[in-house]
Formats: sequence, structure tokens, C-alpha cells
Amino acid sequence: MLRTVFLLSFFVFFFGGKSYSQFGFSHEIGVLVGPSSFFTDYGERWNLRNNVNNSGLGIGIVHYINFAFDAECSCYTRNLFFNNHFRIRNEFDYLRSNLEHYGPVSNKNTIGGQLLRAMHGFSETYEIGTHLEYHPVNIKDFANFGYIFSPYVSLGIQYVHFRPRAYSDLGPLDDPANVFPTFVGGIDLEAKSTYAAVGSLGVRYKLHRSGDLMIEGKWHYYGSDWIDGLNINAPQNKADDWVFWIGFGYVYQINF
Repeated sequence: MLRTVFLLSFFVFFFGGKSYSQFGFSHEIGVLVGPSSFFTDYGERWNLRNNVNNSGLGIGIVHYINFAFDAECSCYTRNLFFNNHFRIRNEFDYLRSNLEHYGPVSNKNTIGGQLLRAMHGFSETYEIGTHLEYHPVNIKDFANFGYIFSPYVSLGIQYVHFRPRAYSDLGPLDDPANVFPTFVGGIDLEAKSTYAAVGSLGVRYKLHRSGDLMIEGKWHYYGSDWIDGLNINAPQNKADDWVFWIGFGYVYQINF
């Protein structure tokens, strides 16, 4: 299934633009950059300090298929609801974050606290996928400055290749004496692949005829609990790893 998702995403991302252009649709390209916060088995998941300090960086390159504008005739397409309110969004993301154990247990002056404080790691993901993006504001009206802001929501799936790393100041992690007891037998630092369900909520600001500024919040829920290299059998580990990041970016309309 993962290979199918990857091949389909790769085809749409790199070749979809050429195919759709034969039907006269227009295209947009954009870039997103912003802070990302991984929610993993490092530290206490809902601890504010843990989530803030374990934040990293997200970078996204985005390609849109705009059904509202016909590039062949340089005119607007038929006045259909789908054309006026939906875009196909193809995206490549890179996310990276350093990971530390923050929380009440790691703060204690105990052997367990020392083991947690001595452990450090990071994870990075490479993701590619396709989304359907819905704009409640008419895309044509927004393009003609009928509206300055255009909110949107999107939902999609991405192929994910991830690479975790970890080490301890006390020595090798394959020695149980250097690992917090909960993590013994639950460490795997091999690079792997999985998928992510991705949801976005954002808004565009019409900067000029061919360019928009954008800000959005993105939620990636992974189909694996090994994104950080840890997978523990404990009551607090009830969900797979996920990440939330805020992207600030710019979108350029190629065919306008």
C-alpha cells in the first residue's frame, strides 16, 4: 500500500501538472516554512515545556491545480461549484526536530531522572502526497480582489520516509543500564517508511494579481509509532506519533 501511495503521489506531483494543462487548468506553486512540534514518546506528551522545547522546523514545497482558471484561453472556466471552491494540492515536506525528555519524571533527582536527562535524539521525515483543498470563498472572486482573505481546509495522505537518531551520555543504548526501564526493548533507530493522514486549516491573503501570502496549521498523524525511534508498551502510549506545525508561505499563480 505504501508503495502504491508513493508512486501515485510521485506521478501526480511531478507529472500531474503537464497532464492537467492539456485540459486548460492553471497551476500555482508555493513554499511554506515554520515551526513544528513532534508529539512522541520523548518526555510527557502534553507537557507544555516538553512540546515547546521539542519543536523543530518544517519546510514544504506545494503545487496546486487551479480549476477556476483556464491557462489555454487565459479565461475563467465554467461556473461549477467544484471549479470555484476546490484545488488539488500536491506537496513535499521536510520536518526535523531535536528531541529531549522534559517533564516531572526527568526533573527528579533519581536514577530514572538521570537516565532520561542523559538521553537525546532527533527525528526527520521526508513526505510527499496529494490533498483536496476546499475554499468556502469563491476562488474566482478572490482572484479578482472581491475578497482579501480566503480561508481553506485540506485533507490528504502522504508517503513518509523517516530517520530517527538517539544516544545517551551514559553509554550505548543497547545496554539496559543506560536506558530508562520503560524504553528497554522499545528502541529501533532504523530508517523506515510509513504514511501520514494530513489535515490543514489556513488562510490566504491576496498580495497582488499573481501572488498570495498564506498561513496555515498542519496536523500529520503517522501510521507508525517509530517516528522518534521509540515505541513503548505503557498506558501513556495510546497513540502513534504525530506532529503539528505552523507554516508561513507564499503562493505564485503561474498561468495568470
